[in-house]
Order: sequence, then C-alpha cells, then structure tokens
Amino acid sequence: MSVGHKKTPNKQLHLSVQYAVQPEDAPSRPQIRKWVKSALKRDADMTVRLVDEAEGRELNREYRGKDYATNVLTFVYDDLDLPVEIPLSGDLVLCAPVVAREASEQGISIEAHYAHLIVHGVLHLQGYDHEDEAEAEEMEALESEIIVKLGYVDPYGSEK
Repeated sequence: MSVGHKKTPNKQLHLSVQYAVQPEDAPSRPQIRKWVKSALKRDADMTVRLVDEAEGRELNREYRGKDYATNVLTFVYDDLDLPVEIPLSGDLVLCAPVVAREASEQGISIEAHYAHLIVHGVLHLQGYDHEDEAEAEEMEALESEIIVKLGYVDPYGSEK
C-alpha cells in the first residue's frame, strides 16, 4: 500500500494512556505521546494500553485466533474509505512482559523497543501493513526513518 507519509503540522491527537500493569520501566505518558505523534500524519483519537501477559494472550486469541501474548496489537475502528478525512480511531495494546523479554533478547533498551512498537502500531492504524514483501519493505523503511529521527538505533539495522 503506498500511502505516503506527510506529517500534518497541526494534527490533533486525543490520546488516552492506560496502565493495566505498571512495570518500573514502563514509558511515561509524554514519551508515548511523542512516539505516537512522530508516526502520525493526521488527526487521531486513540488509546495506548499496557497489559500483562494474561490480557495480551486473551486479546490475541479472541481477535486474531492466536493463543499467545504478542508484543503489540492494533485495533482500527474507522477503517473506512471516506471522501472526507475524519480522525483516525483505534487502540494499541502492548504486552509489557513480552516487550521487556524481546528487548532483553535483542540487546536493546526497553525504551527503544517501546518506541519502535508504538511507531509500528500507529503505522498499522494508518493502513500500513507487512503482508507481502513490498508492503513490508515500505513499512520497515518508514519505521526506520521515524525511529532514527527520534534518536534510537534503526530496528532493522539499516544504515541511514
């Protein structure tokens, strides 16, 4: 999908951050807002929720038919092709124990991993996907660009 990524200078973001779990290394609300806005190209009304493994597994099983907790789930509520641009609406759910485990396994900071997963989820919310190789390349290139601009190491190892 070729969506293009032009940032709207005065985009409006209504963001709710929910901590169903509160790990000591959880990102702050201002960090989450910064990461969301870095990937957002239009107005949005969304929630970012940090959950435990049980809730993450339950949501993944119920909505994707996969019986395990995954790092991030994106729920899009306004997946409509309308001639009028309405605010995006959706939720991102991050499973804190999975994020921490992956960051440790990958040898990266938990902050950098949260930033990447939130950018990844916000791109999904805007219609990006990685179902085929061309889509994956486009989405990964955009993720890399945004993450590097935020001051983190490229999650895909590309030199920019």
